[in-house]
Amino acid sequence: MPENDTVLSRPYFPVNLGSALISAGVSKTVLVQAAPSVEETEYLLGIADATEHVAKVVGWINFEDPSHHKHLQRFAAHPKFAGVRPMIQDLEDDNWMLRDEVQWAYQAIIDLDLTFDCLGFPRHLKNFHTLLRRYPTMRAVIDHCMKPQFREHSDDNFEYWANGMAALAADTTAFCKLSGLVTEADSDWSVSALRPYTDQVLNVFGASRIMWGSDWPVVRLKCEYDNWFSLAQELTSELSAEDSTRVFSGSATDFYRIT
Repeated sequence: MPENDTVLSRPYFPVNLGSALISAGVSKTVLVQAAPSVEETEYLLGIADATEHVAKVVGWINFEDPSHHKHLQRFAAHPKFAGVRPMIQDLEDDNWMLRDEVQWAYQAIIDLDLTFDCLGFPRHLKNFHTLLRRYPTMRAVIDHCMKPQFREHSDDNFEYWANGMAALAADTTAFCKLSGLVTEADSDWSVSALRPYTDQVLNVFGASRIMWGSDWPVVRLKCEYDNWFSLAQELTSELSAEDSTRVFSGSATDFYRIT
């Protein structure tokens, strides 16, 4: 997190989101890690224990330390623990996810029937494709539509991202989160600016494998929860009622096994 940021350099609690959830009609949420530490995961599970609307937690373990298998086993015993998200977007080595020494973690995720959140940028698309083809039974979801780079928009960049997402959709069973787009966008996060990206995701993954995500509180760098919720509804307004329910509820419920 950026230091001394007026939006993010502060604590956020469930009460800060309460009114937005009521307004949007959201009854269950998934809490996703923001720091590479086991201690933060324990903290998030504590929030989940104390908060009815927090249905699941996506945490973190150190993939570079096989002894963290014990933490994964311990977390897996918690009824609200869903899986893990290594912060691949922040790592210098784009090939980190394919290193021999971290492969134990993917197999452990499969063995414990947990989920894997794919957090990266378009430059990671090919490696995620390789990884998810290597572990076809791992339940994976692509975070934030793999963060297309709006600030460096060009036809070539869009085509590279679009083709990479199409390959992931066609060759793997991964889900995709319709989230993070406003955060990645520059000053223009209008419907017209975002629609080519959301249309591509909807076209290649289909509503059955797409889940809306708020990216709250990070989304507050650009707008509030209800602004992004309304915008996402407009971007998906052509969907049938059944498909819209999948995007805004059903896909996440199935993927994270929310009861």
